[in-house]
Amino acid sequence: MVKEKPEDVLILAIESSCDETAAAVVKNGRQVLSNVISSQIALHTLYGGVVPELASRKHIQKINQVIEAALEEAGVTLEEIDAIGVTYGPGLVGALLVGVAEAKAIAYAAKKPLIGVHHIEGHVSANFIEHPDLEPPFVCLIVSGGHTHLVIVKNYGEFEILGRTRDDAAGEAFDKVARAVGLGYPGGPKVDKAAKEGNPHAIEFPRAKIEGCPYDFSFSGLKSAVLNHINHAKMMGEEINVPDLAASFQNAVVESLVSRAIMAAKEYGYPKLAIAGGVASNSALRAAMQEACQREGLAFYYPSPVFCTDNAAMIGAAAYYEYKKGTRHGWDLNAVPNLKLGER
Repeated sequence: MVKEKPEDVLILAIESSCDETAAAVVKNGRQVLSNVISSQIALHTLYGGVVPELASRKHIQKINQVIEAALEEAGVTLEEIDAIGVTYGPGLVGALLVGVAEAKAIAYAAKKPLIGVHHIEGHVSANFIEHPDLEPPFVCLIVSGGHTHLVIVKNYGEFEILGRTRDDAAGEAFDKVARAVGLGYPGGPKVDKAAKEGNPHAIEFPRAKIEGCPYDFSFSGLKSAVLNHINHAKMMGEEINVPDLAASFQNAVVESLVSRAIMAAKEYGYPKLAIAGGVASNSALRAAMQEACQREGLAFYYPSPVFCTDNAAMIGAAAYYEYKKGTRHGWDLNAVPNLKLGER
């Protein structure tokens, strides 16, 4: 029996905001019964980045299979599911629409409540899956391909934004630098791997600070500095040491992220600090944050890499807490590609 107690809540969650078609069954917001992900990395690698139209088409092809596999792996039927959770923003509009339309169709046919989930809230909620002791409030650094936010998680689904990026997200900067030095797509893991062989202090790249906004981030100047370094080397006929460049660039990003997150936890008096999002799987960021938290006496939380990148288990975790609060969406739920954190 999957439901051991009558009050157990099973969420079928769907995620299709970018280039992963994912479905999961999550019990009581913390226990993952299944987590199925169909990745499109091989397809988009051919183009050096995500092609929105191709991503949408692939979601349409895969979404039914992925949902069936998630239910089968969890050993549950649609009748046993209590609610359908789905990412409705932010993300690529066409990709989001596939998941939202599918979730609405299933919820309508199976007569189940529909819960739209904010993608970034999902990333934060990934921490609840593997850390049963973690409860709000805490400080969370959210770093992904499209987002860099520093927030206080005041309660489940309730956030106070302390800082955000003014330009490029950290993951976006990783992708652009990886492309510039010929490492290819996806940039984050490839820069991380190359950096392991390099000297992080070989090149001193700038760390941007924004006057009057100590918790805001900016990575466009850093990205430009890396591109200028590459162009200068080419003009002078010098060979570029890719591992050194990758390590130095990564070090600048990690230092910017860690210093602000630690400063926020100390200034606001929160003893718990978590990271979330695709870039949270970066080995240098995890190691530096772990070291800084130990030094400052802070409890550090982070999800396994599979829950850092886009997945539906994190959406199921977030949907559970929305379900408990009484959040329900109607059949007019739509994709909101630019949905801001804290918006409903």
